[in-house]
Amino acid sequence: MIIGYARVSTDDQNLDAQTDALTAAGADKLFADKISGSKRDRPELDRMLDQLRDGDVVTVTKYDRLARSLKDLLEIVESIGERGAGFRSLAEDIDTTTPAGRLVFHVFASIAQFERERISERTREGLAAARKRGRIGGRPSALSTAQKDEVRHMRDNEHRPVPEIARLFKVSDRTVRRA
Repeated sequence: MIIGYARVSTDDQNLDAQTDALTAAGADKLFADKISGSKRDRPELDRMLDQLRDGDVVTVTKYDRLARSLKDLLEIVESIGERGAGFRSLAEDIDTTTPAGRLVFHVFASIAQFERERISERTREGLAAARKRGRIGGRPSALSTAQKDEVRHMRDNEHRPVPEIARLFKVSDRTVRRA
């Protein structure tokens, strides 16, 4: 039996393109999660793994739908294999039911992990270079320096309630507490 697994990271993303592709690939049964791939606790993935039988083939549109890290991907595919099932990724044309497919799977997984690590490394380097030049990332402060001084005075010296100060300055209670 061909079993399809689809995943998107957030509730506002749509699974339709993945489920259409999996159905077109002959998936007899579909499982879908709307949760980050970095989280290992994915209810539908776990349910799918529990129902796998010998000879089944788990099919995904892209292998990053199954996992975000090489370690997690290898563990999940190993778990699939322990149940006598295979793994197939449509976009990368990987099919672990063949020796060549297993080789290609491991090569692609390693390259993807390398690329994710390089992106992360380049991002850290870019942020460090920007900090060196005096640039600080993030959102601009909701309050000016003078407003922060006034908020602290009202909060600490006048003992006015935080919600009242927040309404006056049109900011959240948390912003008042952090001032």
